[in-house]
Amino acid sequence: MASKKLNITPLHDRVIVKAAAAEEKTAGGIIIPDTAKEKPQRGVVVAAGSGKKDEPMTVKVGDTVLYGKYAGTEIAFEGQDLLIMRESDILAIV
Repeated sequence: MASKKLNITPLHDRVIVKAAAAEEKTAGGIIIPDTAKEKPQRGVVVAAGSGKKDEPMTVKVGDTVLYGKYAGTEIAFEGQDLLIMRESDILAIV
């Protein structure tokens, strides 16, 4: 992950996540072709909103998180592919 700070701030309970790279090989050493790679479900929080009025944010910038397969909206910002999602779409902090 680049150490460069993003010039974007999500609102309220939203977070921006940089998805981890898709697996290139299986545990047995078989190389996975691009067409068969699954969408990653793990990433690093690169920006976080301030939270809702009654609910502070539990995730912070730099946390590695797990999220649902279809969670978030894909965005391209400053040449990076990112996901923006609600904090409630995050399943766990790793």
